[in-house]
Amino acid sequence: MYTAIVFLPLAGFLIAGLFGRQLGARPSEIVTTTFLMIAALLSWVAFFQVGVGQAPMSAPVLANWISSGTMKIDWALRIDTLTVVMMVVINTVSALVHLYSIGYMHEDPHRPRFFAYLSLFTFAMLMLVTADNLVQMFFGWEGVGLASYLLIGFWYERPSANAAAIKAFVVNRVGDFGFALGIFMLFALTGSVSLDHIFAAAPGLAEKTVHVFGMDVNAMTTICLLLFMGAMGKSAQFLLHTWLPDAMEGPTPVSALIHAATMVTAGVFMVARLSPLFETSPAALNVVMFFGATTAFFAATVGLVQNDIKRVIAYSTCSQLGYMFVACGAGAYNLAIFHLFTHAFFKALLFLGAGSVIHAMHHEQDMRRMGGLAKHIPITFWMMTIGTVALTGFPLTAGFFSKDAIIEAAFVAQRPSALYAFFLVVIAAGLTSFYSWRLVFMTFFGKEKWAEAGHDAHGHDAHANHAQYDDAHAHAAHGHAAHDDHGHGHHKLEPHESPNVMLIPLYVLALGALFAGLLFKDYFIGDQMAAFWKQALYFAKTNKVLEDMHHVPHFVAMVATYMMLIGLIVAIWFYIFSPQTPRRLAESQRPLYLFLLNKWYFDELYNLIFVRPAFWLGRLFWKGGDGRIIDGLGPNGISARVDDIAGRVVKLQTGYIYHYAFAMLVGLAAIITWYMLGGVR
Repeated sequence: MYTAIVFLPLAGFLIAGLFGRQLGARPSEIVTTTFLMIAALLSWVAFFQVGVGQAPMSAPVLANWISSGTMKIDWALRIDTLTVVMMVVINTVSALVHLYSIGYMHEDPHRPRFFAYLSLFTFAMLMLVTADNLVQMFFGWEGVGLASYLLIGFWYERPSANAAAIKAFVVNRVGDFGFALGIFMLFALTGSVSLDHIFAAAPGLAEKTVHVFGMDVNAMTTICLLLFMGAMGKSAQFLLHTWLPDAMEGPTPVSALIHAATMVTAGVFMVARLSPLFETSPAALNVVMFFGATTAFFAATVGLVQNDIKRVIAYSTCSQLGYMFVACGAGAYNLAIFHLFTHAFFKALLFLGAGSVIHAMHHEQDMRRMGGLAKHIPITFWMMTIGTVALTGFPLTAGFFSKDAIIEAAFVAQRPSALYAFFLVVIAAGLTSFYSWRLVFMTFFGKEKWAEAGHDAHGHDAHANHAQYDDAHAHAAHGHAAHDDHGHGHHKLEPHESPNVMLIPLYVLALGALFAGLLFKDYFIGDQMAAFWKQALYFAKTNKVLEDMHHVPHFVAMVATYMMLIGLIVAIWFYIFSPQTPRRLAESQRPLYLFLLNKWYFDELYNLIFVRPAFWLGRLFWKGGDGRIIDGLGPNGISARVDDIAGRVVKLQTGYIYHYAFAMLVGLAAIITWYMLGGVR
């Protein structure tokens, strides 16, 4: 069963990728989607057998992978509760995204390639979460990076999509460099990359030091910080976050799959999987908590002023990932995975709901050109509302149980940065509520601004002067912009509801957004926690966070709900009762508004510090080093001088006898002169 769960997506990728042109678009869609549906069902079976039931944890070996000296690496599937939880998240969301994409992408001529990429991404992610050793995990880690590059740049004829794909790939390489160094250090110290061997050796390395750059540093702290550097890149944490909003250049289903439920949670999974290592280094966990809280706050502030509907949700994802790392930093890894689990449902729901809005608006993504859509696309409206109440932590929804628990854990955590983290995640909770409801009110309520925006017959904005590319540009790039909007023949301005193939995934995700927390909280963080997790996560005996959470003051237990209500009330005032207030506030606080709108100017700062010097250095080596020195003085230079000399010498061969006679006389005169003046002593 486990082998089928992992390799069915790979089979779908191979069939659609190798034979998609011969099979055609529809068979490719059906094959890949069917395989993912089967994998998703089997994942739920595994979840109840291993997590809820008593099926033994195992690591079946598929093959011997690498044998080099003392290093032997098997290709094995590590099956425990953490694995089956991730399997459920990955395959469920991926199967629904495949189904949704049948409707959303039906106009695209390259659908077999798109579905092949989706299945490849799913397989790489499954390889990551089932890894029994760090090399296998790194294989899946890099496979996910490759697949995300292909999906973000799917519409490769768009310069913005190419730039976004390259940016995601390069920024992730920065984090992956740290991840690789951490693996190298672990192998150097333990002689193994097997998780079981490393976990057994970790306590003995807690006080060990290594000599680096002239300093003696704690080995486990250094290793954990390097590993966390990899998690920062993959999970878009503060300083390595800049790739995430640009990744919205990919098709909307890609945003739901990569940036809601799977790829960006790989860093959280990695920290949780390696919890026996991180628990040996309180300093590293303090850093994890600090960066998680900073990311939660930073991304929430930027999300306040974004106008692209997908970018708002993207920054929300970034912020929620910060919550997960705060839980990891507190040592409450089960809280982090619980929030990962619930977040997958409501964030995938929001992204796919945003895709339904974009579909209804004929590929418009700017919320300032929407409004009044609730009566035109009521199903999408209610699905987006359910996703919003779950995200903001409305009582009894999925986000309520997981987010509130993380805030309580930050309050009781015994870390130097715990108080800092607590205040920031509380503030972020209020900001999250505000910008989430801002999205709903700007999109579904108020004046119908799309009727004033002047769309043409194909729904493309006639002004087309906003900076963001949207999905319509992609269709034009592929030469089929003249099609009806998704083939439905809607040549008028009226927005229209999405087809059932796009709505069914929303219904399923809405159920998860409403009830996943209520149904599974006892298993993840409640009374049945020990029986559920078994030995999949490591909890230090000295860490009393999970116990102390039950004794927090009433205000702390309710603060997330208070912040949710405050954010909702402010959003109602700003966008329902006093729509002119946001504009006046932006004008009166213009420097702050521009600071947030430009994402704290990180892109400009990185461009100044890294990109421009890199280009300058590249041009120096290219034109100066390679062009002038190597080519100028090397092979090209020598051959050029030979050509010059040959060009001059060949001019002596004129073909006239008197020229040759004159040359002979000159030579004879020279010999006589030499003989008379210098030849005889």
